[in-house]
Amino acid sequence: MSSESTAVVQEESGGDQLVAILLAMAMFVLVVDTSLMNVSISAVVHDLDTTASGVQSAIALEALVSAAFILIGSKIGDLFGRKRAYILGLLGYAVGALSMTLSQSLLPIIIFWAVIGGLGASLLLPAMQSLIHGNFQGPMQRRAYALVGAAAAIAAAVGPLIGGLITTYLSWRVAFAGEVLIIAIVLLGSGRVHDVPYTGSREIDVVGAILSAVGMAGVVLGILVWEEGGAAVGALIAVGVVALVSLGWWLRKRKREGKSALLDPGLFTSRYFRLGISSQTLQQIALGGLMIALPIFLQMVLEYNALEAGLSLAPLSLSMFAVALLAGKRAGRRSPSRIIRAGFLLLAAGVAVLIPIVPRAHSGWWMAVPLLIAGCGLGLLVSQLNNYTLSPIEEERVSEAAGVNSAGGSFGLSFGLAFAGAIMLASLSLLFTHYSDNSKVLSPAEQQQVSKGLEKNAEVMTNTQLEKLLAGQPADVKAEILHINTVARPKALQIALLVPLLAALLGLLNGFRMTRLPDPEPSAAAEGVLGG
Repeated sequence: MSSESTAVVQEESGGDQLVAILLAMAMFVLVVDTSLMNVSISAVVHDLDTTASGVQSAIALEALVSAAFILIGSKIGDLFGRKRAYILGLLGYAVGALSMTLSQSLLPIIIFWAVIGGLGASLLLPAMQSLIHGNFQGPMQRRAYALVGAAAAIAAAVGPLIGGLITTYLSWRVAFAGEVLIIAIVLLGSGRVHDVPYTGSREIDVVGAILSAVGMAGVVLGILVWEEGGAAVGALIAVGVVALVSLGWWLRKRKREGKSALLDPGLFTSRYFRLGISSQTLQQIALGGLMIALPIFLQMVLEYNALEAGLSLAPLSLSMFAVALLAGKRAGRRSPSRIIRAGFLLLAAGVAVLIPIVPRAHSGWWMAVPLLIAGCGLGLLVSQLNNYTLSPIEEERVSEAAGVNSAGGSFGLSFGLAFAGAIMLASLSLLFTHYSDNSKVLSPAEQQQVSKGLEKNAEVMTNTQLEKLLAGQPADVKAEILHINTVARPKALQIALLVPLLAALLGLLNGFRMTRLPDPEPSAAAEGVLGG
């Protein structure tokens, strides 16, 4: 009897509690980072004398770099050591956060925060997955996964509020300096983390890695170039699409030849995996679209500060957290496919209700109810999608499948951010041109001047900013352009919100397809995987 008790105690104490806390701190920083940037858009624009679209492009680029290199980052960790990849990932993130603290222009933020920080994220997430699996055993391993997962959920929920509070009463730079401090603490404790050796094939699929990175980067960079009014949009997107199609062909070829590949194309033979990963991508497209359109509306149209913007977004983030927690615990034997379908339905309903409210909203409280509905939908999706996607995958392939799942989610987020932003600016340009051309106040020369200016750089800006630019103009011209700006911006944002609405409706269609299949059996291996 005593020997059994000893075995149980040993199993329960299979890992260092402090290591679990340090990993949870790292995950908190990973998730909270983008929330800080979103609620600080107007402050960053003002302090760096840049544009909202420039900041939005940096946000989308950071998510894109993470998505494009996460599969490669996983392989780097396998070959050069998971602990080394974990430390390099933390250092990359610290460099990005430090650049936000010190930069005086947008360019260093794009280089260090978006690119180097994004590369850090692509190394960090898969390395953390392997380190949790290798540093903990038995019930302690499950507790470590739960702690790190809870840190991610809490960061998503309170990120806008924390960012808003610090940005408003101190500075957005202080918020990012806080990230550097947390990462420094985590790095100081890295000596307690044991490396996890990799025993698989050490062959590198260089072609697959290049095609993966070029494919995802081409599509999203094409959209970002379009947003900034650059050339070669079609060429970039075409290169991305061709690279992704070529990647599929290359992976199947490598498998037929029995050679090592970036990922096993056999994963996609499971309908559950295909439906799950496409739903994960659609959920993230919807979230990305919301998280660029709403902060811009609150800060550039209603002229809210960061705290007011964070409080206005709280119904979305807090309801998502609360429902994910509740649904995860209370789902019981309820069909996960039906919960996913209900999640997309609520998400679509919330966005559909939000769209007609936008031009009429004089405060963020007008949006509280639709954001609450959308947040409940996202919470249902967060609680089920990870397990649904990975449940049918054999335990030895779950880590690889989780990497693909994370890449799909990060790609969806970057695509949603970029595409909603591009649609918003294109719509703003068309609307501004339409209203100025039909104006009874502006002369033909002034109408042409407005159209010419928009061809070079359409930009969402506050009426206060525009008023400064129009200093010296006749009063009637100034009043007319301000009126056009007041009318055009909400309509452009309405059109941008069609991106998350369409993603939610496509997800709902996926949900109906899921309910036609028998529900997968819950998987203990899938539950012990970090979400993407």
